[in-house]
Amino acid sequence: QVQLVESGGGLVQAGGSLRLSCAASGRRFSGYYMAWFRQAPGKEREFVADISWSVGNTYYADSAKGRFTISRDNAENTVALQMNSLKPEDTAVYYCAARLGGRSRYDQVYEYWGQGTQVTVSS
Repeated sequence: QVQLVESGGGLVQAGGSLRLSCAASGRRFSGYYMAWFRQAPGKEREFVADISWSVGNTYYADSAKGRFTISRDNAENTVALQMNSLKPEDTAVYYCAARLGGRSRYDQVYEYWGQGTQVTVSS
């Protein structure tokens, strides 16, 4: 049974940093893309960043470029999202997701999801 468990959310002031982690278990993720999405109150869930589990190449939404870094640790089976220079508009529930095959910005095609972790950025 695949499980994705996020951690690391919290309250931070604008300009601060947070590091989110996603612990993945239940199968080998070779060939999978791992992604971070977020959903703010009253808004649709949106893509933030993804990474190829096997190769490690990454892709970011424009809102994340230059501020967020996604990485994976194959030995620990974790995916991290380092978030710097946080802004109030980054406030959202952040989700870890996984899909087999090519990368995608569309949440509908992701097979596995974590429960989410709240990130709140105060101004």
